[in-house]
Amino acid sequence: MAAQAPATDRRRPGAEPPHDPREVVVEPSSGWPSLRLRELWDAHELVYFLVWRDVKVRYKQTALGVAWAVLQPLLTVVVFTLFFNRVAKISSGSLPYPVFALAGLVPWLFFSNSLTLASQSVVASANVLTKVYFPRLAIPLATTLSGLPDFGIGLLLLLVVMPFYGVVPGPELLTAPAFFLIAVAAALGVSLWFSALNVLYRDVRYVVPITVQLWLLATPIAYPVTGLGSPWNVLIGLNPMAGAVEGFRWAVAGGPTPSAGMIGLSAAVAAAFAISGAYYFRSMERRFADVI
Repeated sequence: MAAQAPATDRRRPGAEPPHDPREVVVEPSSGWPSLRLRELWDAHELVYFLVWRDVKVRYKQTALGVAWAVLQPLLTVVVFTLFFNRVAKISSGSLPYPVFALAGLVPWLFFSNSLTLASQSVVASANVLTKVYFPRLAIPLATTLSGLPDFGIGLLLLLVVMPFYGVVPGPELLTAPAFFLIAVAAALGVSLWFSALNVLYRDVRYVVPITVQLWLLATPIAYPVTGLGSPWNVLIGLNPMAGAVEGFRWAVAGGPTPSAGMIGLSAAVAAAFAISGAYYFRSMERRFADVI
């Protein structure tokens, strides 16, 4: 039986080889950066696994585990109640002060913990960044979203504590996710700025804790916005967490209705942080592998 002749390439000279649909070409970007959100969406499974990894790492080899998500807000409420309410005589209006403080701490702790961890996330993933390509935005995004379980535990704690003080949530509770989204946008936006800057300037890790401490004092958690006169009760909305905390507190625990101007200003600033942070992160990520 005659041997079969080897297959020959019948393409015309100079013709390009057929495109393999499994082939992915990675090229450096230039000019104005594109967010490439479709690319990030296609990697949603990767984001899920990164979130799950961060959650497991957070509580791995800890003595109390997820109990820290309960102890952190509870101990902070005790300190706030002792010093701000009993010593400084700060009034919380119609709400019992422990409920007032805890309702503000639940979204704040999500923001502060997310900012602290996500700002270091890119540098902490240096061994992966230099070996394989994937949407770099997935790293700070996953670290930010990994705080959702702690937020859920804190919210559950708040709903358990409220009845002991005679506070029952009303229909406004349905609007709580909208105010929480302001906190998520603010946390993600600021984290994108800090995580990209941290690749170039490693002393950012010293700036973040100071920023979080000062931001806490500028956020109406231990004191009500109603104590501020006009126009300060609106201008405080330049702090995106002011609107997030005031709106979330009103939605879950009741109390005075927050200023619509303050909420709108906080939402706009949080969106500006998120959009500008995403564009800055995308513009810098082409240098990550070389600098990190």
